[in-house]
Amino acid sequence: MTLASDVGPLPDAVTRVRAYHQRTKHMPGRYAAGPGTMDWANQPDPFRRFSGARLVELPLVPDDRTPPYDWLFHSQETPPRPLSAESLGLFLELSLGLTAWKESQGTRWALRSNPSSGNLHPTEGYVVLPPIASLSDCAGVYHYAPREHALEQRCVLGKAAWGALAVGLPAGAFLVGLTSVHWRETWKYGERAYRYCQHDVGHALGAICFSASALGWRVALLSALSDAEVGGLLGLDRAADFSDAEAEHPDLIAVVITDPAVPAGPAPRRLPEGAAAGVRAGQWAGTANRLSPKGDDWLAIGAVEDATVKPHTPPLPLRDLAANGNPGQRPIRDVPRSAAIIRQRRSAVAMDARTGLPLDTFFGMLARTLPNRPHPPWAAIDFPGRIQLCLFVHRIDGLSPGLYVLMRDEARLDAFRAACHDRFAWQHVGASGMPLYALSAGDCREAATKASCFQNIAGDGAFSLGMVADFTRTLEDDGAWAYRRLFWETGLIGQVLYLESEAAGVRSTGMGCYFDDVVHQLLGIDLSDDSWQSLYHFTVGGAVDDDRLISLPAYGHLPPERTSPGRTGT
Repeated sequence: MTLASDVGPLPDAVTRVRAYHQRTKHMPGRYAAGPGTMDWANQPDPFRRFSGARLVELPLVPDDRTPPYDWLFHSQETPPRPLSAESLGLFLELSLGLTAWKESQGTRWALRSNPSSGNLHPTEGYVVLPPIASLSDCAGVYHYAPREHALEQRCVLGKAAWGALAVGLPAGAFLVGLTSVHWRETWKYGERAYRYCQHDVGHALGAICFSASALGWRVALLSALSDAEVGGLLGLDRAADFSDAEAEHPDLIAVVITDPAVPAGPAPRRLPEGAAAGVRAGQWAGTANRLSPKGDDWLAIGAVEDATVKPHTPPLPLRDLAANGNPGQRPIRDVPRSAAIIRQRRSAVAMDARTGLPLDTFFGMLARTLPNRPHPPWAAIDFPGRIQLCLFVHRIDGLSPGLYVLMRDEARLDAFRAACHDRFAWQHVGASGMPLYALSAGDCREAATKASCFQNIAGDGAFSLGMVADFTRTLEDDGAWAYRRLFWETGLIGQVLYLESEAAGVRSTGMGCYFDDVVHQLLGIDLSDDSWQSLYHFTVGGAVDDDRLISLPAYGHLPPERTSPGRTGT
């Protein structure tokens, strides 16, 4: 397997990213290079552990203490909880924890609050905490073990090290970090797996934002940090700790603000200079477990990893989120509590080809995907929205079936319109109150199915969509590493739609398998120009459950004394 960059002078990073993206496109009759067959004996362990690290068990708290789901978009309605072992445990459970086990023919696998392509879960979670009663008298860096619902204490921080780190943070705040084991996805999906890992980072960040909101907390991505800084803070650069284990690649660190006295103004986007040095000098423990008996180096994955390393970057200009209004703050409905919605989230495997959605529900779902809004997950990020939604409308009451576009970046309407077919109508759907445009009317179920690798689920739902990125401009303006950020944005959109679907009584699923250029041809985008690129597909509708699967409680494998008396379904 040879890349163009393996011989001769190394092209610039943006060129290498564009080459990787082109190389890993699926096309009818030619899919991106993959393993060909499933090596089940080498399937990666979905649970990372650090032997030798102190294990700190977290409480599993009752179900009835979180606000109704719609309150997540009305932050003022939820009183913030103090940071404690109980609130931290609920935060991690509702963001990165288990939600159920499934069993079929003697095989059992876990589902989690954060979805993952193929349920392979490349994403690992970490927290950097101040001293918390019943957890530790010292600050520290911890890895979250979701199967045990426990923290592994990777590093003990002295008062001086924590003080240097916390000086730039609001009172009562802590850090949450995400990393990726790319091998977990590469094992099944080969060269295209890097895309899926980035989708999963976006989903996990979204899950973190919604979990925090359920506790009255806020999240702010520390967008200035470099990969080296993230790796240093989380111990990923400690080679001896990963000597016989698959590497974890740094993704991001965010600050979680728990103190209600902290104004809801601009949040910090960086840490004090030298903060990572104090963490590196802490007392570290633990050795990462090996996830597969053997690995397999995919040169294309290594090449895109190298091309997308994030440097330290200045924080982006502050945005006035309130000035954008908040169409996501529609009236609070009679829907279940947020913990119930999060725990019941599932990825649909089939749709019933008959269930539709009311028009106001459809509009409400789309409104909550709009960027630059003062509610999760958009309030947590400072990068601009670069993803437009190409919608295949099948069964929406009061809306004609056909192809639509939601311009999440309305300033790019003229540029996107110029890139598409000149025969499109571009009729504004005024009743939506959003930059939603009807392009062409008619039955598009077959087109949606074909574009999504002939998956019937794309045409059998109420609607499906392709997420189309302002691709070249983002890479050229923000650097090659922003390739990752584009996929994170699609994952954030997907996480909104997952929870919105559950609240509406339907179900959804993300689809990483789609024919890239079939989508572009459908829109009329010139295939020789990669200015606009489709990065993720999604579908929403009435799910058909697989009755052959047995569902088991998420934490039924833990001793009864680990759960609270008022808790159900554990």
